[in-house]
Amino acid sequence: MEKDRLKQQVAKKIDSIKDELVALSHLIHRHPETSFEERKAAAWLSEKLESNGFQVEKGLGGLETAFRAVLPQRAQQKPVVALLAEYDALPELGHACGHNIIATASVGAAIGLTEVISHLKGTIQVIGTPAEESGCGKKILVEKGIFSGVDAAMMVHPSNRTLVARGSLASQLVEVKFYGKAAHAAAYPENGINALDGVIETFNNINALRQHLPSDVRIHGIITHGGTRTNIVPDFAAARFQVRTADDEYLDQLLQKVENCARAAALATGATVEFVLSNSLYQAMRPNRALAELFAANLRHLGEKLDEPPQTGTMGSTDMGNVSQAVPAIHPYIAICPKEVVAHSPQFAEAAISDRADRALITAAKALAMTAVDLLSNAAVMSRVQQEFKSHHQKY
Repeated sequence: MEKDRLKQQVAKKIDSIKDELVALSHLIHRHPETSFEERKAAAWLSEKLESNGFQVEKGLGGLETAFRAVLPQRAQQKPVVALLAEYDALPELGHACGHNIIATASVGAAIGLTEVISHLKGTIQVIGTPAEESGCGKKILVEKGIFSGVDAAMMVHPSNRTLVARGSLASQLVEVKFYGKAAHAAAYPENGINALDGVIETFNNINALRQHLPSDVRIHGIITHGGTRTNIVPDFAAARFQVRTADDEYLDQLLQKVENCARAAALATGATVEFVLSNSLYQAMRPNRALAELFAANLRHLGEKLDEPPQTGTMGSTDMGNVSQAVPAIHPYIAICPKEVVAHSPQFAEAAISDRADRALITAAKALAMTAVDLLSNAAVMSRVQQEFKSHHQKY
């Protein structure tokens, strides 16, 4: 079949540049940059694409480290398949989420597709999306209309399992700020109002609330300011919480419950409280099943074994969820390490440049490119993906 021949050519092209791709992945890993600071990574990825014939638009959507790459001669053709690149790292831990692999796999897939693009109907875009870990960069790009012309969007995330249709949790970051009254903690404690007690009681109230929440809910937080000296009653204290649930519609109710916990703490301590929602609203991921099935078939063809998804837990949040609410999208995972190694750990950062990770990078690039061939070589296939997206947003 013509489609099979095109896929073979794409895979062969990716194999021919695999050393370059691995080197790029390792380079990004050695120079971790946090959200909205990914200047080196964005530049290296853009340079690789430009050297392979892509035209790169930088500062996409008003974000300095976002970009979009297209082949100039195919920039206006429909349908449009977007390959998404993430490249931000975590503070202190570096690339403990393996975004060096995500970015390089999408770039490798796009370069592989240059070998056969003349036989396909449509456009390939690589969209560089900063600040996935903190800042919700894709949400900003969605709101700026960057995905308005995209017909399908894909990326591959490294993990300790290989999964193709895993969902994610909706997530909202909140700041809780308490204002009290300073006083000498030993001589005149009765004259003080302890803002830190307000924060501590908020944690206690949330802990009491947990037993009455659905099992998919996650509420976790840190104290960001607890006072200045032990002998001064803290007149200001603050905490940051991340509030998550698999149900987008339930998130507002959940946030109200958390706010009630903080206001009850303020009433008990006499402090005043400010409850501030961040702009970083991560929507739940809605994997497109038709698109996921195509990707799964290509993974299997490449010899990758798919894992059974865990029945409960093990889900985080991603701003790819925001994309999936706007266009048909998938956010599959590919294993780079044993199951006991978990993301956001030093061990996962080490795994992100292991031999297994390097092999997974090449497999992911091939599977992305082969799925793009499926979408751009047969109008009926893209129509099926679009129809599923329009007919329902099934929850996973």
